[in-house]
Amino acid sequence: MKRRGFICVLGSVASGFWPRRRTIIAAIAAIVLLPIEASDAGWLSDLFKSKQAKSTKQAKSPKHVTSRKPAALARRAVSPKPRNVKLAALGPVGLPPAALKPVATRCDPAKFRIVLDVGHTAESEGAISARNVSEFVFNLRLAKQIEEKLKAEGFSETRLLLTEGKARRSLVKRVATANNLAADLFLSIHHDSVPNKFLEDWEFEGKKSRFSDRFSGYSVFVSRSNPDFKTSLAFAELIGKEMKAQGLDYARQYTQAIMGRYQRPLLNKETGVYRYDELIVLRKTRMAAALLEAGSIINRDEELMMGSPERRDIISSSVTAAVKEFCEPRWGILGPL
Repeated sequence: MKRRGFICVLGSVASGFWPRRRTIIAAIAAIVLLPIEASDAGWLSDLFKSKQAKSTKQAKSPKHVTSRKPAALARRAVSPKPRNVKLAALGPVGLPPAALKPVATRCDPAKFRIVLDVGHTAESEGAISARNVSEFVFNLRLAKQIEEKLKAEGFSETRLLLTEGKARRSLVKRVATANNLAADLFLSIHHDSVPNKFLEDWEFEGKKSRFSDRFSGYSVFVSRSNPDFKTSLAFAELIGKEMKAQGLDYARQYTQAIMGRYQRPLLNKETGVYRYDELIVLRKTRMAAALLEAGSIINRDEELMMGSPERRDIISSSVTAAVKEFCEPRWGILGPL
């Protein structure tokens, strides 16, 4: 028996003997058993509309309304020219094929280019840790480990971005390099400190140093000025979600008034994603971009953890998991998974 006739008969039987809910179940069963063409999908949509109309009419009148005969239903199944577009067995019926196109297709890891920006330079080292180690050293070690994990997962086009020179010039240079590479994703790696007013003096290994144990945790930043802010935010959320899943907490001080000009709007209180519109590497890049402050190196306890291979492994695994999830398909009919 042809699949269209089969579905017609099944719909007829269900309409005569079963309640409306079971009719729907029967129709779904037919779809599972027999793949349908786009032309059939419209007929099924009409069938559901017919059942809905019957239900409304029955509610208004106590009289029993007899079901249509299989022959009448079969005539409605006739389509001018069946198209070759196939619908998924459990996909929604009555939708045009264009509605089934994915918003973003699954990325090919071998072609997907991620730029890992090593924050700061050897000449402009960034923050100095509680034990007198430059932020640039922490950034480079972590970025290299993230690069290794991404390449091991098939993201062979991952690029480590190292720049030279003083702060401002290096920022312009790294943005230009990332844009010239036509990257799909940009992630800047940093380690956090605090404003000078929170620093205290102490001595480590006979050398004077400064610390602040008041704050700790990671944070992820995005810029609303980025040309693809929505995608940037989605990626930042994935990073924060993976970091949280590993038991890490985000830095909460950026929401406090005591941070002064360093105070930032918190976009997600669960994942620790903040908005920092002015950051050059986020607003000037022409691809989705995020900046990760992996943890505080001015906090004496957290500095020790940030320097450990175990913590670097946790963070690099979290970033890799976020990139992999970012590349999963996002189907227009289902929304983000």
